[in-house]
Amino acid sequence: MAQDIVPIELGLPQGDVVTLWAPRWREDGEEWEAFLGHEDDLYAFPDAARLAAFVRTAEEHDLDDHPAWHVVPALSAVELSPDEDHQYDLVGVPELVAEPMDTWTINELADIVEIARSLADVCELDAVHDVLDAADGFAMLDQGTFAFSGKDGQRRWTDLCEVVVERWDELLDAIDAVVTTPDVPADAVATAETELAEALEADSEEEAAEAPEVDDIEEVEVGFWGEVGIDPIRIITGTGELYSLRCYLDDDPIFLGTGGKIDVFPSPRALARFLADDAAVEDTDLARVATWSQVQEKATAGELQIQIDPENTYVLTGLDADLGAGPSDVDPTQLDLAEELLMDAATWAGDDSVEQALQPSERLGWLVSFVLRPSPNRLPPSAPFDAEVATWRKLVEALEERFRTH
Repeated sequence: MAQDIVPIELGLPQGDVVTLWAPRWREDGEEWEAFLGHEDDLYAFPDAARLAAFVRTAEEHDLDDHPAWHVVPALSAVELSPDEDHQYDLVGVPELVAEPMDTWTINELADIVEIARSLADVCELDAVHDVLDAADGFAMLDQGTFAFSGKDGQRRWTDLCEVVVERWDELLDAIDAVVTTPDVPADAVATAETELAEALEADSEEEAAEAPEVDDIEEVEVGFWGEVGIDPIRIITGTGELYSLRCYLDDDPIFLGTGGKIDVFPSPRALARFLADDAAVEDTDLARVATWSQVQEKATAGELQIQIDPENTYVLTGLDADLGAGPSDVDPTQLDLAEELLMDAATWAGDDSVEQALQPSERLGWLVSFVLRPSPNRLPPSAPFDAEVATWRKLVEALEERFRTH
């Protein structure tokens, strides 16, 4: 990335958007700070491809006189994608402060407050300053948990939480109101999207090249997660990636969660932080597993690595359209994994609707069975597949309703 110009992601009421931030720099004896924008508008985009398209074609904006700007238009769409350290979920702050106060919570909140103050300074958002000045705790987040320990510290944290509950919407509305998404040329967007797709494909090929040979699989699995018999899982839905845990006890699936609700998280780091909170996971169904205490011990010590095996990655997006196009358009591996996840989650929750819908005697079950267990002696299902797609979507929606997102 160009020195001192950083791609960032902001979680706002209108959704996640990406933009560019130039942290404070000195020029001609003066101190400056800026975001990508123009006059009263903060320019932000729904994804890195559109951000890349803009910086390559735009003629006027507030960063064009930054000393490092000349480097930015030559950056790839991948380089303009915000990394995890520069993703600020402002809209998630009420949920964040509802969690137990710990080092992770304080650090994440400190980063969010810092970027909110920068936005307020640059965009002249007095309402943001009013909210952040309403409790002393916001100014003390950089001191870590020490500032919130003891009787006085607890009072500071309580006051901060009350401001979030009562006034955080004012801050969000003020920032949301200045966000504008400029039009960008479609051909520039297409070029950037191709770059991202090629980078993703290259990463997949690299992972495949590094995958162990069959003879080595048993050895690789004898890592921490293999020893405890619990698998981190990644679920890719239309709204993004989610992470959780699942294992099998006497062949019965058990998920991280309770009461048929699966606890899911937007990142491996968020999952690891949750697992470090003894109170949060005290009643999880996974507590029945004999090795569960080992997971908690590593998480509490900050040593837990959330590593996802490709066989535990479940991609739900696009399958409905593929099923609608017919058996030849469906990726059997993707469908097989998705069926596994649907069945496991329903079985764990005591719901037999998935098993019934996937019976070969049912329309959807016949289509799925034909893709996953083909036989030359079977007639292929006949189009149209509208009924099958509708049933599939209901199963996926039912699964997503089981998610308890943190």
